[in-house]
Amino acid sequence: MASKLFPSLLRCGMRRSASRVASRPQTQMRSLSVSARRPSDALQVHRNSAENNPDIPFKFNEQNENVIAEILKRYPPQYKKAAVMPLLDLGQRQHGFTSISVMNEVARLLEMPPMRVYEVATFYTMYNRTPVGKFFIQACTTTPCQLGGCGSDVIVKAIKAHLGITQGETTPDGLFTFIEVECLGACVNAPMIQINDDYYEDLTPESVTELLKALKDSTSPSSPSAKIPGPGPLSGRQTCENSKGQTNLLQEPWGAEKTRADL
Repeated sequence: MASKLFPSLLRCGMRRSASRVASRPQTQMRSLSVSARRPSDALQVHRNSAENNPDIPFKFNEQNENVIAEILKRYPPQYKKAAVMPLLDLGQRQHGFTSISVMNEVARLLEMPPMRVYEVATFYTMYNRTPVGKFFIQACTTTPCQLGGCGSDVIVKAIKAHLGITQGETTPDGLFTFIEVECLGACVNAPMIQINDDYYEDLTPESVTELLKALKDSTSPSSPSAKIPGPGPLSGRQTCENSKGQTNLLQEPWGAEKTRADL
Protein backbone atom coordinates (compact mmCIF):
# COMPACT_ATOMS: atom_id res chain seq x y z
CA MET A 1 0.00 0.00 0.00
CA ALA A 2 2.85 2.37 0.91
CA SER A 3 4.53 1.65 -2.41
CA LYS A 4 1.39 2.65 -4.26
CA LEU A 5 0.94 5.86 -2.31
CA PHE A 6 4.55 7.04 -2.50
CA PRO A 7 4.64 8.11 -6.19
CA SER A 8 1.51 10.17 -5.77
CA LEU A 9 2.79 11.77 -2.57
CA LEU A 10 6.10 12.54 -4.26
CA ARG A 11 4.38 14.13 -7.25
CA CYS A 12 2.16 16.17 -4.95
CA GLY A 13 5.15 17.41 -2.94
CA MET A 14 7.04 18.36 -6.08
CA ARG A 15 4.05 20.33 -7.43
CA ARG A 16 3.73 22.22 -4.13
CA SER A 17 7.44 23.04 -4.06
CA ALA A 18 7.36 24.22 -7.65
CA SER A 19 4.36 26.44 -6.99
CA ARG A 20 6.06 28.01 -3.98
CA VAL A 21 9.23 28.68 -5.99
CA ALA A 22 7.24 30.16 -8.87
CA SER A 23 5.39 32.47 -6.51
CA ARG A 24 8.60 33.96 -5.08
CA PRO A 25 9.84 37.25 -6.53
CA GLN A 26 12.94 36.84 -8.68
CA THR A 27 15.00 39.00 -6.35
CA GLN A 28 14.37 36.60 -3.49
CA MET A 29 15.53 33.57 -5.45
CA ARG A 30 18.94 35.05 -6.21
CA SER A 31 20.69 37.38 -3.84
CA LEU A 32 22.42 40.29 -5.51
CA SER A 33 25.69 41.68 -4.20
CA VAL A 34 27.69 44.70 -5.24
CA SER A 35 31.41 44.83 -4.46
CA ALA A 36 32.82 48.06 -3.14
CA ARG A 37 35.35 49.83 -5.32
CA ARG A 38 38.89 48.83 -4.39
CA PRO A 39 41.15 51.87 -4.02
CA SER A 40 44.14 49.59 -4.66
CA ASP A 41 42.91 48.41 -8.06
CA ALA A 42 45.87 50.20 -9.64
CA LEU A 43 47.98 47.28 -8.42
CA GLN A 44 45.97 44.84 -10.54
CA VAL A 45 45.29 46.61 -13.83
CA HIS A 46 47.03 48.60 -16.53
CA ARG A 47 45.48 51.47 -18.43
CA ASN A 48 47.41 53.16 -21.21
CA SER A 49 48.54 56.70 -20.53
CA ALA A 50 50.77 59.22 -22.26
CA GLU A 51 53.81 58.13 -20.23
CA ASN A 52 52.99 54.41 -20.01
CA ASN A 53 51.77 52.53 -23.05
CA PRO A 54 53.13 49.71 -25.29
CA ASP A 55 53.99 52.12 -28.10
CA ILE A 56 56.77 53.74 -26.06
CA PRO A 57 59.95 51.84 -27.00
CA PHE A 58 62.24 50.45 -24.34
CA LYS A 59 65.56 48.64 -24.71
CA PHE A 60 68.21 47.92 -22.12
CA ASN A 61 71.34 49.96 -22.58
CA GLU A 62 74.70 48.36 -23.28
CA GLN A 63 75.79 48.43 -19.65
CA ASN A 64 72.64 46.69 -18.47
CA GLU A 65 72.85 44.16 -21.29
CA ASN A 66 76.17 43.09 -19.79
CA VAL A 67 74.53 42.85 -16.38
CA ILE A 68 71.72 40.73 -17.85
CA ALA A 69 74.27 38.38 -19.39
CA GLU A 70 75.82 37.88 -15.94
CA ILE A 71 72.41 37.35 -14.33
CA LEU A 72 71.38 34.72 -16.86
CA LYS A 73 74.54 32.71 -16.11
CA ARG A 74 73.04 31.88 -12.72
CA TYR A 75 70.20 29.87 -14.26
CA PRO A 76 70.09 26.83 -16.57
CA PRO A 77 69.02 27.92 -20.07
CA GLN A 78 65.68 26.11 -19.79
CA TYR A 79 64.92 27.98 -16.56
CA LYS A 80 66.02 31.47 -17.52
CA LYS A 81 62.51 32.79 -16.87
CA ALA A 82 63.44 32.55 -13.18
CA ALA A 83 65.44 35.75 -13.78
CA VAL A 84 62.24 37.75 -14.25
CA MET A 85 62.51 39.59 -10.92
CA PRO A 86 66.11 40.88 -11.23
CA LEU A 87 65.46 41.90 -14.84
CA LEU A 88 62.34 43.82 -13.86
CA ASP A 89 64.34 45.58 -11.15
CA LEU A 90 67.06 46.42 -13.66
CA GLY A 91 64.50 47.80 -16.08
CA GLN A 92 62.94 49.93 -13.37
CA ARG A 93 66.31 51.38 -12.40
CA GLN A 94 67.05 52.30 -16.02
CA HIS A 95 63.62 53.60 -16.99
CA GLY A 96 62.57 55.09 -13.66
CA PHE A 97 59.55 52.83 -13.18
CA THR A 98 58.29 49.45 -14.37
CA SER A 99 56.29 50.49 -17.42
CA ILE A 100 54.37 48.13 -19.68
CA SER A 101 57.18 48.48 -22.23
CA VAL A 102 59.75 47.37 -19.65
CA MET A 103 57.62 44.31 -18.84
CA ASN A 104 57.19 43.45 -22.51
CA GLU A 105 60.94 43.69 -23.13
CA VAL A 106 61.66 41.42 -20.16
CA ALA A 107 59.13 38.91 -21.51
CA ARG A 108 60.84 39.00 -24.92
CA LEU A 109 64.31 38.48 -23.49
CA LEU A 110 63.24 35.59 -21.26
CA GLU A 111 60.98 34.03 -23.91
CA MET A 112 57.98 33.88 -21.60
CA PRO A 113 54.36 34.98 -22.08
CA PRO A 114 53.96 38.67 -21.22
CA MET A 115 51.11 37.78 -18.86
CA ARG A 116 53.55 35.84 -16.66
CA VAL A 117 55.67 38.97 -16.35
CA TYR A 118 52.61 41.10 -15.60
CA GLU A 119 51.67 38.68 -12.80
CA VAL A 120 55.02 39.22 -11.11
CA ALA A 121 55.05 43.00 -11.55
CA THR A 122 51.52 43.39 -10.15
CA PHE A 123 52.15 41.11 -7.16
CA TYR A 124 55.29 42.73 -5.73
CA THR A 125 54.87 46.33 -4.61
CA MET A 126 58.59 47.03 -5.08
CA TYR A 127 57.85 47.49 -8.78
CA ASN A 128 56.53 51.01 -9.35
CA ARG A 129 54.20 50.81 -12.31
CA THR A 130 53.59 54.55 -12.42
CA PRO A 131 56.26 57.27 -12.57
CA VAL A 132 57.79 58.34 -9.26
CA GLY A 133 60.02 61.23 -8.28
CA LYS A 134 63.80 61.27 -8.22
CA PHE A 135 63.59 60.66 -4.46
CA PHE A 136 61.01 58.02 -3.62
CA ILE A 137 60.11 58.38 0.07
CA GLN A 138 58.53 55.41 1.82
CA ALA A 139 57.54 56.18 5.41
CA CYS A 140 56.95 53.22 7.73
CA THR A 141 53.83 53.77 9.84
CA THR A 142 53.48 50.30 11.37
CA THR A 143 53.10 49.98 15.15
CA PRO A 144 56.82 49.90 16.14
CA CYS A 145 57.47 53.12 14.22
CA GLN A 146 54.32 54.70 15.63
CA LEU A 147 55.53 53.95 19.16
CA GLY A 148 59.31 54.27 18.80
CA GLY A 149 61.16 57.51 19.36
CA CYS A 150 58.99 60.52 18.57
CA GLY A 151 56.58 58.34 16.57
CA SER A 152 55.96 58.07 12.85
CA ASP A 153 52.87 60.31 12.94
CA VAL A 154 54.94 63.45 13.51
CA ILE A 155 57.45 62.32 10.84
CA VAL A 156 54.65 61.95 8.29
CA LYS A 157 53.27 65.34 9.32
CA ALA A 158 56.69 66.96 8.89
CA ILE A 159 57.18 65.42 5.43
CA LYS A 160 53.75 66.56 4.25
CA ALA A 161 54.24 70.05 5.63
CA HIS A 162 57.69 70.49 4.07
CA LEU A 163 56.90 69.03 0.64
CA GLY A 164 53.34 70.31 0.40
CA ILE A 165 51.98 66.96 -0.76
CA THR A 166 50.03 64.10 0.77
CA GLN A 167 50.54 60.35 0.59
CA GLY A 168 50.61 59.02 -2.97
CA GLU A 169 51.50 62.36 -4.55
CA THR A 170 54.59 63.76 -6.30
CA THR A 171 55.90 67.29 -5.93
CA PRO A 172 55.35 69.56 -8.96
CA ASP A 173 59.10 69.63 -9.68
CA GLY A 174 59.13 65.83 -9.91
CA LEU A 175 61.76 65.44 -7.21
CA PHE A 176 59.82 63.75 -4.42
CA THR A 177 57.15 61.07 -4.28
CA PHE A 178 55.78 60.20 -0.84
CA ILE A 179 53.87 57.10 0.29
CA GLU A 180 53.21 55.21 3.52
CA VAL A 181 54.30 51.56 3.75
CA GLU A 182 54.21 48.66 6.15
CA CYS A 183 57.16 47.49 8.26
CA LEU A 184 60.58 47.91 6.63
CA GLY A 185 62.40 45.84 9.24
CA ALA A 186 64.31 48.56 11.09
CA CYS A 187 61.99 48.65 14.09
CA VAL A 188 64.77 49.05 16.66
CA ASN A 189 65.73 52.41 15.10
CA ALA A 190 62.19 53.72 14.77
CA PRO A 191 60.89 55.95 13.39
CA MET A 192 62.46 55.52 9.97
CA ILE A 193 61.90 56.07 6.26
CA GLN A 194 63.34 54.60 3.09
CA ILE A 195 64.46 56.92 0.29
CA ASN A 196 65.29 55.01 -2.89
CA ASP A 197 67.62 52.25 -1.63
CA ASP A 198 68.69 53.89 1.64
CA TYR A 199 67.29 53.73 5.18
CA TYR A 200 67.22 56.83 7.38
CA GLU A 201 66.52 56.02 11.01
CA ASP A 202 66.10 57.54 14.49
CA LEU A 203 64.28 60.43 12.86
CA THR A 204 62.84 63.59 14.36
CA PRO A 205 60.74 66.23 12.57
CA GLU A 206 63.81 68.45 12.46
CA SER A 207 66.20 65.82 11.10
CA VAL A 208 63.82 64.61 8.40
CA THR A 209 63.21 68.20 7.28
CA GLU A 210 66.96 68.85 7.07
CA LEU A 211 67.36 65.62 5.11
CA LEU A 212 64.74 66.66 2.55
CA LYS A 213 66.34 70.10 2.20
CA ALA A 214 69.76 68.53 1.58
CA LEU A 215 68.36 66.18 -1.06
CA LYS A 216 66.73 69.04 -2.90
CA ASP A 217 69.87 71.18 -2.67
CA SER A 218 71.90 68.34 -4.18
CA THR A 219 69.92 68.69 -7.42
CA SER A 220 70.49 72.44 -7.71
CA PRO A 221 73.16 73.54 -10.22
CA SER A 222 74.25 76.23 -7.77
CA SER A 223 75.04 73.71 -5.01
CA PRO A 224 75.73 70.31 -6.60
CA SER A 225 78.04 69.34 -3.73
CA ALA A 226 75.44 69.77 -1.01
CA LYS A 227 76.17 67.50 1.93
CA ILE A 228 73.53 64.79 2.28
CA PRO A 229 73.37 62.94 5.62
CA GLY A 230 74.59 59.37 5.32
CA PRO A 231 72.11 56.50 5.50
CA GLY A 232 71.42 54.86 8.85
CA PRO A 233 70.62 56.42 12.23
CA LEU A 234 70.59 60.21 12.25
CA SER A 235 70.87 60.32 16.04
CA GLY A 236 74.63 59.78 16.18
CA ARG A 237 74.69 56.09 17.00
CA GLN A 238 76.20 53.76 14.45
CA THR A 239 73.90 50.76 14.54
CA CYS A 240 71.19 49.98 17.09
CA GLU A 241 73.17 50.13 20.33
CA ASN A 242 71.58 51.53 23.49
CA SER A 243 72.47 54.76 25.28
CA LYS A 244 75.53 53.13 26.87
CA GLY A 245 76.98 52.26 23.50
CA GLN A 246 77.65 48.89 21.97
CA THR A 247 77.77 46.19 24.65
CA ASN A 248 77.96 43.02 22.57
CA LEU A 249 79.49 41.75 19.34
CA LEU A 250 82.74 43.42 20.37
CA GLN A 251 84.94 40.66 18.97
CA GLU A 252 85.27 39.00 15.63
CA PRO A 253 82.42 36.49 15.34
CA TRP A 254 83.24 32.80 15.26
CA GLY A 255 83.33 31.27 11.84
CA ALA A 256 85.45 29.48 9.28
CA GLU A 257 88.06 32.24 9.51
CA LYS A 258 88.36 32.15 13.31
CA THR A 259 88.96 29.12 15.54
CA ARG A 260 89.87 28.60 19.15
CA ALA A 261 93.50 29.38 19.96
CA ASP A 262 93.92 26.19 21.98
CA LEU A 263 93.00 23.89 19.10
